[in-house]
Formats: sequence, structure tokens, C-alpha cells
Amino acid sequence: MNKVAVITGAGSGVGQAVAVALAKQGWKICVIGRREAALHETAKLALQYYSDDWLVCPCDIGKAAAVTKLAKLVLKKFGGVQVLVNAAGTNTPKRSLQVLSPDDYHRLIDTNLNGAYYFIQAFLPSMRQQKSGTIVNIGSDAGVQASAKSGPAYVMSKFGLRGLTQSINAEERANGIRACSILPGDIDTPLLERRPEPPSAEARTKMLKAEDVAECVLLAINLPPRAIVEEIMIRPR
Repeated sequence: MNKVAVITGAGSGVGQAVAVALAKQGWKICVIGRREAALHETAKLALQYYSDDWLVCPCDIGKAAAVTKLAKLVLKKFGGVQVLVNAAGTNTPKRSLQVLSPDDYHRLIDTNLNGAYYFIQAFLPSMRQQKSGTIVNIGSDAGVQASAKSGPAYVMSKFGLRGLTQSINAEERANGIRACSILPGDIDTPLLERRPEPPSAEARTKMLKAEDVAECVLLAINLPPRAIVEEIMIRPR
């Protein structure tokens, strides 16, 4: 089987860990994110395990036209995509209802939710045609229970992403397509630096690592096609 995966947010954190994990399993990969240099760093880490076809694609995933253009490029090169992992995510230090600006709100929704929707819509037609596909959306436990720590825009985006995952499974099962929401608690990634008060080094040692979440992604992908893991909640022990 042709093994092609598209990963957003692949320049760091969970997206980067997923790219490396899939490279170890021999997947051809398209890594997507805002920062081209960071994407090349991900490719450098992964290519030590697998040196076949890779695409490094800088993209503003909040722009529907840019996503459509990128999807056409990917499908032209690979012919089809078996896996889409929406791992892009952001937050803002000024995140509470009292201080959240309209610009920051729209930026968060564009990155965390709209971008995932654009990519899903871009690749669903080809997945329907091939009668297979796995979509993994990296959500958050903030998408199950709101917290002041996360802020309303982040919470809204993750609740929406969880609903999008459920909608895929409700509508696309008959087409051989399945989707999984990964719902992590605190992860030690660069996103922590965007908190109003970033956690200490000691606090980070007690958090999940990006590789832990990547293992959950692999579970959702590697299960037989007859099975769907619809949600996985993973938290620090």
C-alpha cells in the first residue's frame, strides 16, 4: 500500500514527533507549517530513519485558497493520501475573556479549527475515491472541559475540532474513512511559552512529551481498517 501522510504543525511539538514516528515506519510525508526553516529541521530529524519522498510545504493554514493549492501539489506528487494529521495549534498570552482581542481570537480559530477544516475538505474527495483514509485531529482536554488556564478562544477551537472529528465519523464511515481525536493534557512543547506565565522547568518534567502523543496517533493509524478509535484522552500520570 502507498503510505503517504500529511502533517500540519510539523515544525515543532506534536507534529514534529508524529513526522519522526511515521518516518520510522517508512511513510512518505508532507510536513506543513508556517516556518520553512523549522520544517526542514523536522525533515532532517526524520530522514535519518527514512530517506524516500518528502515534501516540505510552508503554508498559512488559515487561508483556504493556500490549503487548496497545497493539496493539489501533494496529490499530484503522491497520487493519494492515506493519513492526515492536523497537529497545528497556537494560543496567546492575552487569552482571558477580559483581555482577548478580536485579532487574537480570529488567529486562534483560523489556526486551531479552520485550518483543520480546510485540510480535511481538501483531501476528503481523494479519500472517498480510494475508499480509505485516516484523519487524526490533535485536540486537547480543554475540548472536553473548559478551563481558565486555556482561555476561551482555545477552548472553543478544541471543542469545535472534537465536533468536526465526530462529524467525519458520522458521515464518512461508508466511504472507508475514519477519524480520531487525540485529547492531551499538558504537553512539554514550545506552545507553553505562550502562556501568561510559562511553567518552570521542574513543572515541565511532570508533563507529557510530544512523543507520548505521537504514540497515540500511531495507534489510531495502525489499527486495522475495520476499527476506529474515535477519541483518546491522555494526561500526565
